[in-house]
Amino acid sequence: MRVGLTGGVASGKSSVAAILRELGAVIIDADLIAREVVERGTPGLARVVEAFGPDVLTADGDLDRPRLGAVVFNDAEQRRLLESIVHPLVFERYAELEAATGPDDLVVHDIPLLAETGRAAEFDAVVVVDVPDEVRIERMLRDRGWTRADAESRIASQATREERLAIATHVVDNAGTREQLRARVEEVHAELTAS
Repeated sequence: MRVGLTGGVASGKSSVAAILRELGAVIIDADLIAREVVERGTPGLARVVEAFGPDVLTADGDLDRPRLGAVVFNDAEQRRLLESIVHPLVFERYAELEAATGPDDLVVHDIPLLAETGRAAEFDAVVVVDVPDEVRIERMLRDRGWTRADAESRIASQATREERLAIATHVVDNAGTREQLRARVEEVHAELTAS
């Protein structure tokens, strides 16, 4: 079974993915792959530098994510340009990883921008980690040290809560305790593996 897992920034999607992994699911992590495809020495990084200039590199020649983020998260055109470079490379890597799984595996694609890319129909099920925007902002201020403006800008650059919920076959509310989160993820896992 192929499952899409998504949620907005600071929704706790990574926590849900970790619980699913503990329960035996195979996790294919878009963020991890997105980092992989632009590591030093990759064609992906060369294309990003070609598009955005050498200022997006650290002194060591790695991608300076905060600097690039400052450019793309406040400019929709620049963000689309970056996505046009990175997304095809990520999808290619997904296909390789998925091909290596077994026929009985629960394969969960951890995709932060699933609603934005319009790919929900490619999956047998879509799990959306849902948290009110104000809770997400509080988490970004507390856990990531972001400013309120940065947090609001990041949320505004992603699909709305309503857009994500519209593609959900399963919703995991992560506004409660860790115990409540685990219990709900175990319920969803049981439903997915019973299918």
